[in-house]
Amino acid sequence: MTVYQNIRTGRHCTFVLHVHLVFVTKYRHKVFKDAHLTRMEEIMRAVCEDFECELVEFNGENNHVHLLVNFPPKVALSKLVNSLKGVSSRRLRQEYPELVQHYWRAQRLWSGSYFAGSAGGAPLSIVKQYIEQQNRPV
Repeated sequence: MTVYQNIRTGRHCTFVLHVHLVFVTKYRHKVFKDAHLTRMEEIMRAVCEDFECELVEFNGENNHVHLLVNFPPKVALSKLVNSLKGVSSRRLRQEYPELVQHYWRAQRLWSGSYFAGSAGGAPLSIVKQYIEQQNRPV
């Protein structure tokens, strides 16, 4: 039997739900530098808090990011993803105007698609280690 750590409780439930999210930039443009990723983590952490979620791990490369999110069952993942992508795109465009060169066609930072994988099958330590080992651009 698996021993669950960090069990959360709601009004009517007890839960441990984690999702591994991957967002890629529009047209896979190589947009991000380390400063962008650092600020993006702060923004995404704040969005997660608004949804009563916890951003357990965050990392990325110049054209995509990985998130490991602990979320309550009342949160619709599609709404969380929409907010994470929308808020991060808007704030990064405001704070880093030079990113506009990557938006020559559509005023969007992110591709319309995303990956969401249940992290329940693999031990969280393995998923966390995988995300930690993603390379950040220099």
